Amino acid sequence: MSTVVAPARHVRGRLRVPGDKSISHRYALLAALASGTSRLSNYSPGADCHSTLACLRGLGVSITEDTGARGDGDIRDILIIGRGRDGLSSPSLPLDAGNSGSTMRMLSGVLAAQPFTAHVIGDASLSRRPMRRIIEPLGRMGCRIDSADGRPPLAIHGAALHGILHRAEVPSAQVKSAIMLAGIHASGTTTVVEPVQTRDHTEHALRAFGGSVQVEDGGTRVSVNGGQSLTARDLTVPGDFSSAAFWMVAAAAQPGSHVEIEDVGLNPSRTGLVDILRRFGARVEVDLTSGDIGGAGEPRGTITVEGDRIGRLDIAAEEVPGIIDELPAIAALAGHGAEVSVRGAAELRVKETDRIAALVAGLRGLGISADERPDGFVAGETGRSTAGAGEADARGDHRMAMAFAIAALAGPSPSRIIGADSVVISYPGFFETLGRLVA
Repeated sequence: MSTVVAPARHVRGRLRVPGDKSISHRYALLAALASGTSRLSNYSPGADCHSTLACLRGLGVSITEDTGARGDGDIRDILIIGRGRDGLSSPSLPLDAGNSGSTMRMLSGVLAAQPFTAHVIGDASLSRRPMRRIIEPLGRMGCRIDSADGRPPLAIHGAALHGILHRAEVPSAQVKSAIMLAGIHASGTTTVVEPVQTRDHTEHALRAFGGSVQVEDGGTRVSVNGGQSLTARDLTVPGDFSSAAFWMVAAAAQPGSHVEIEDVGLNPSRTGLVDILRRFGARVEVDLTSGDIGGAGEPRGTITVEGDRIGRLDIAAEEVPGIIDELPAIAALAGHGAEVSVRGAAELRVKETDRIAALVAGLRGLGISADERPDGFVAGETGRSTAGAGEADARGDHRMAMAFAIAALAGPSPSRIIGADSVVISYPGFFETLGRLVA
């Protein structure tokens, strides 16, 4: 499906974004392993997080979805009856992770410790994504995983696991989480050491469900003890910061814009974009309304962004791990008279698509100057909007579709986004919200 995006001089409005995708995955997985019934409110409506629910159902977990359970059509309550630490059932069919790399990687950590074999499959896009970074450490813990040359489908032969020390060369929150989820079932202690801190939603979520996590060295060294038992909880998922990023960038890109995003997650390991947009020249205010209590909650609040000036933006390699999902949104600034330079982002090449190649091709399709680097890209010209009426192909990638839509707002006439329906993966109502903010 394609969508036409008309130019707009500014964006204005107050809104909420869907429940956080990363947190929704983790809460669902841990609720399934807990004892008792958990209620997860504001669970992400995106297809990826529903892939996690579908896989858990395949493992015998009872899950009830209730849209608007609290009288608000935007609130989704998910009731999960946990099976306890050893209660998952051997699946009779392959577990289908759809397009969700998060589902496949983190679920593999859970399956590694089960006394059965499970097959995990995905769509064509997911089947091209590398999985060696989970296969190797889970194998060292005692599990055998058969794959198609390091890619899905995976056959996970669960086993009694033992703790390991894993030193990650490339930081990845999904890989860290897979090892931690295996580690809570293993004997001994499991430790993951990364060169820089990655998002710490799993650390928060484990504590929220009554587990214990040891965090050292500024968050780069994380350990869990085996044999942990989790307890069901009622939790509310905050708004997804990576979804909010597109509206933050849209406001920052257009002087005279004003966007207020309520009840959005403000986990410090996710909010690097705030400082980047301030450095860019936007006025960004953050109002923390709910803090991190005892390390077991996710901070949340309101973000307000107003556009001011347009300039050059350089993203260094050490910033990338904290903003990896926001880089497509940042690239959209190139359509509005900014020059954006990114290095150290080779990880983008193994996402839902090769996001570096897709970004550059899509921006060029919209008339925006852009060039690839092996580990990043450079796009746009300082002080000169190069966007023209054009056509950009999202290549089935939800973040590409949203990024191109924000870039297209700068065009002199409407542009077409091919594959716009891919937004259903994380933000089904994206284009409806865009229409409201530019009205």
